[in-house]
Amino acid sequence: MVENYRKKYTVTAILSALSVPRSTYYRWLADGVTSVLNEVEEAIITLCRKTKYRFGHRKIKKLLKDDYKLDRHRNTVQTIMQKHHLQCRIKPKRKWKSQGESVIIAPNLLERNFTASAPNQKWVTDITYIQYGSLTMYLSTIMDLFNNEIVAYKMYDHQQTPLVIDTLNEALKLRGYPEGIIIHSDQGSVYTSYAYQGLIKEKHAVSSMSRRGNCWDNAVIESFHSNIKSEEFQYIKFNSMHNIQVVEKVIEYMRYYNEDRILEKLGYLAPKEFGAQAA
Repeated sequence: MVENYRKKYTVTAILSALSVPRSTYYRWLADGVTSVLNEVEEAIITLCRKTKYRFGHRKIKKLLKDDYKLDRHRNTVQTIMQKHHLQCRIKPKRKWKSQGESVIIAPNLLERNFTASAPNQKWVTDITYIQYGSLTMYLSTIMDLFNNEIVAYKMYDHQQTPLVIDTLNEALKLRGYPEGIIIHSDQGSVYTSYAYQGLIKEKHAVSSMSRRGNCWDNAVIESFHSNIKSEEFQYIKFNSMHNIQVVEKVIEYMRYYNEDRILEKLGYLAPKEFGAQAA
């Protein structure tokens, strides 16, 4: 580009328009240009594309070793990713809004201990809004803290009590109605309702709730809902898709998360893969 335009503009003007420092350009010119990628670079670029640029250098390093048998230091992987502008997307911080008046408040049994030694010991649940379709949709999700697997989810055009009741009923059915399981939520009105709390008691489960206005008490499921937006919908404008497309994207992300998205806390295994090995 510099060669093409330098007859009409100064080199300084061209580099300024490209946001390239003069020193970088002249150093690059002195070193010579090569378009040939080495084996490691090609593998890293392929992995980043395959994972839709969702992983940082630590996870890419793990996949590089597993899939290509190339063991490189994470700093090397990070440098290559930075060189080719392959950094993972940064999810925005969520602002917490306090809920309204509660009906039934359960104690915080989890106390931010987001680990479990076996499946169906601790579940966390929450609702988030998905506003990329013609109507704002509300996603209710239940996660098993043993392997962070999404057990069940529902997405309706409202956030009333039936949304969380249907999600819980599906999760219990899929897991064979385990008894004594702790189900942790925030103090939202749907979770403190008599109908929802009555269902928990009827199914011999135990209710646990975050402290009012404290999103860190339910950080794992909050983080998951942040991930689905930053990884699946980051470059999509609000209310720019058909609702059926939004539903399809959520379904695909849930499959991807459970089956393909590796987690550091699981030894770089996907939730279902970790669960299968533990079984």
